[in-house]
Amino acid sequence: MFNYIIRRLLVTLPVILGVCTLTFLLIHFVPGDPIDIMLGDQASTVDKEALRSQLGLNQPLLVQYKNFLWQISHLDLGQSLHSKSSVTSILSERIPATVELTVAAMFFAILFGIPLGIIAAVKQYSTVDNSILVTSLFGISLPGFFLGPMLIWIFAILLPLFPVSERGGIENLVLPALSLALPLGAIILRMTRTQMLEEIKQDYIRVARSKGLSDFPVYFKHALRNALIPVITIIGLQVGALLTGTVITETIFDWPGIGSLLLQAIQQRDYPIVQGCVLLIALTYVIVNLFTDISYAIVNPKVRLS
Repeated sequence: MFNYIIRRLLVTLPVILGVCTLTFLLIHFVPGDPIDIMLGDQASTVDKEALRSQLGLNQPLLVQYKNFLWQISHLDLGQSLHSKSSVTSILSERIPATVELTVAAMFFAILFGIPLGIIAAVKQYSTVDNSILVTSLFGISLPGFFLGPMLIWIFAILLPLFPVSERGGIENLVLPALSLALPLGAIILRMTRTQMLEEIKQDYIRVARSKGLSDFPVYFKHALRNALIPVITIIGLQVGALLTGTVITETIFDWPGIGSLLLQAIQQRDYPIVQGCVLLIALTYVIVNLFTDISYAIVNPKVRLS
């Protein structure tokens, strides 16, 4: 198991370097001059060149890239062009809110996605199965910019059950988490159903039934264990979708996380914050996929051997 983790870490390192390189290039080739944003159009050419030299923007691109990697290795992402605050400190203030929202959304998605997927597979072609599939289709189809306001209208205005305000208690977390969880849960549901149907048809399930095992151990001890590997893949991949989806959800629900910060930075053309947000989301996506690979080995020991 230890050797497997080491191999996965070695594979991940070039990916992280590629993410850093791509982020650096994207930000440096975006139209517009950050010096004009910091000093304004009325500043003199001398002042602009002095600031450009101070920030190292007049150096060759390769030197800037080397300095960029050095700063990242020391968790230094520069300063905001508007607030002049450290980008690292700004991100550290916003990360807990996004982590809270992402974990809650993932919890809700798994909570109803996997059980309903199992029920739909066990009750294949029944009214229950068809109802679950139709409902999941609506969940996948509804975009976040429509689902969020709809949840607010139903559960905050029509039925005032949950508040719609900034980050607070658990009750403030429910609606934005559900807005992210419903599409993800529908995807997990359909994948769980598909994989369970494939496993139920396997010979080892027939052998287990021939030994007199009841439905519960057959489905949950044998079939579900093998069916979970593709489901884990989907969950890992959808974490990236959750992080990018928070841009819309956090804006709708006024949630003070990375998503709303990224949108605000794009509107203000605050390149260091945009760069920090993009880098954080991309690295989180890579790290989550690393843990997804490791979870394969936990669920199915054959992965370690291969």
